[in-house]
Amino acid sequence: MKPTPVKEFAEWVGGEAVGFDPTVVISTFALDSNAIQAGDLFLAIKGSKFDGHDFVPQALSSGAVGTLAERHVPGPHILVENLVQALAKLATHFRSGFEGPVVGVTGSAGKTTTKEFVASALSPLGPILKNPGNRNSEYTSPLLWTDLQPGHQAVVVEMAIRGFGQIAHLASFSKPTVGLVTNIGYAHMEMVESRFGITMAKGELLDVLPSYGAAVLWFEDDMLEWLRIWAASEVLTFGYEDGADCRITEYQAIDWHSAIVAGSCNGMRWETKMPAVGRHIALNVAAAVLVAAVLGIDPERAAAQIEHSVLPPMRMEVVERDGATILLDTYNASPPSMIAAIQTLADLPAQGRRLAVIGEMRELGQYTENAHRSVGAALGEAGFDRVLFYGPATALAAEEAIQNGMSPSAILMASSIEDVEQFLNQMQPGDAALIKGSRALELERALKLEPHS
Repeated sequence: MKPTPVKEFAEWVGGEAVGFDPTVVISTFALDSNAIQAGDLFLAIKGSKFDGHDFVPQALSSGAVGTLAERHVPGPHILVENLVQALAKLATHFRSGFEGPVVGVTGSAGKTTTKEFVASALSPLGPILKNPGNRNSEYTSPLLWTDLQPGHQAVVVEMAIRGFGQIAHLASFSKPTVGLVTNIGYAHMEMVESRFGITMAKGELLDVLPSYGAAVLWFEDDMLEWLRIWAASEVLTFGYEDGADCRITEYQAIDWHSAIVAGSCNGMRWETKMPAVGRHIALNVAAAVLVAAVLGIDPERAAAQIEHSVLPPMRMEVVERDGATILLDTYNASPPSMIAAIQTLADLPAQGRRLAVIGEMRELGQYTENAHRSVGAALGEAGFDRVLFYGPATALAAEEAIQNGMSPSAILMASSIEDVEQFLNQMQPGDAALIKGSRALELERALKLEPHS
């Protein structure tokens, strides 16, 4: 955002500027008082555990020019009635001047990876604006629009849910013209009670699409027909089966880092070298190619750009360690993504043993037992040499793995992250391992990796 006088900025967000020097300008923002850069406007977010208003003195001492706040605080501040609504107004100010396509991306798994693929596939149009990382909440998503530049040809917006109404709120200011739902899984089950509830929450994206827009959905999703009901526009599909508008016809892992993915989109063949492995990730490629085709880009040309995508860490990330190879997939976990990751490791070449660290899947509510048992069945069929389970619910997975052919001697139970670290330290050159579990477990700690920049 270009430097904007504080009075004008306050008008954009519907607030009142208090105590500012009239020469102060606003151009950058910070949500964390520990990450303030000189000149930032600190956003005082009131969360379930901490209240940003309590950290205003720290933010100011670190160089913040002021605070966007819901109550009077020390130092210069812009007072608003509701921070979430103020940020939505800010985004609306910028969105209202953009006439290009806006792609909204949501789903239970694969949102961030798909967002990166879509942005790459659309690059033939010119510069593309996209959320950095996984900034997809009611606080971070609006700030995407402050980065809009005159040269941007399209915008790709990742959208997360916290419950019903969340997607509708994010869409209210981003106003997507294309809506992509990667899949309906199990994430946030406790907030919406059932997979049908997840379908309804994700369907809010499709409900706001213009009649001239497009809904892009996974053909094999068992919730596809319910999602169709939500769509206010044309529905197009991607998948592996006949009948999908963008169909994957070939998947072949080249090595641990890449795979050839080919397919047909509306009768036009495409092929790319995907910078990752996994048949489930190949679906994200097909989704991106289809979105590009909707926006007038030749599928072959769109697919060719996907090879250049830079994917976020902890999503099927390959870590080489003393001659052993690890698939690190700890950003989150649900039954479909867990089973897909297990199948991917089973398909990849390994000179030594195949091992796995399986952390429990959280926020599944009434589906907890069935979900963990389904993962255990997949492990039993995969025939890994050793599996370390971490978290109480994984005892169900271990039990099911044994029932599906895994030797009890191949199963270990961890009670701490130190147990996980010790297990991984016993890997030998040529061994291959999968590490996967819910984000709250932070299983990557066992590798003691350097922080990603």
